[in-house]
Amino acid sequence: MEEYTIDDKVFEKYISHSQLEVIVKSLADKINKDYTDKEVIFVVVLNGAFMFAADLFKKINLKAKITFVKLASYENSSSTGVVKQLIGLNENIKDKEVIIVEDIVDTGASMRMLRNQLLALEPKSLEIAALMFKPNKFKENYPVKYVGMNIEDPFIIGYGFDLNGYGRNLEDIYQLKTE
Repeated sequence: MEEYTIDDKVFEKYISHSQLEVIVKSLADKINKDYTDKEVIFVVVLNGAFMFAADLFKKINLKAKITFVKLASYENSSSTGVVKQLIGLNENIKDKEVIIVEDIVDTGASMRMLRNQLLALEPKSLEIAALMFKPNKFKENYPVKYVGMNIEDPFIIGYGFDLNGYGRNLEDIYQLKTE
């Protein structure tokens, strides 16, 4: 399918599932190399990162655990600037190697809040793995160590990304079509 419509908004295919598989494998390979012989806890940000996290986690060849948190800062297709934590962390991360798994890092506000909360729990290390990164929107000064792909400013759906909850189930990523 080359186009997809949600709420009268037309999206066109942007990144195919086969391209996503290559991106995810590349990220997993880097993480596997960097954390050889270490135990890692992956903290996945719901809802958007669930597909990426599942595919990434299947390619991790380490002693690893996975846990989930849920943050919200988007309404419709833009960030509200207000971040709310909805579901908390269920793992003890003190003195552990921790990687936050996020679908997209945009302005960085959500990630700053989550990083600060996790750093207060004294992990041994804390890194970020983001499928997508918008460097032109990023307003923070912390590193995003594992980036699948830098993108400009298209609004995207599919592969976990959504518009008002719709479109997450698409295996490809679509961008809002501009006329």
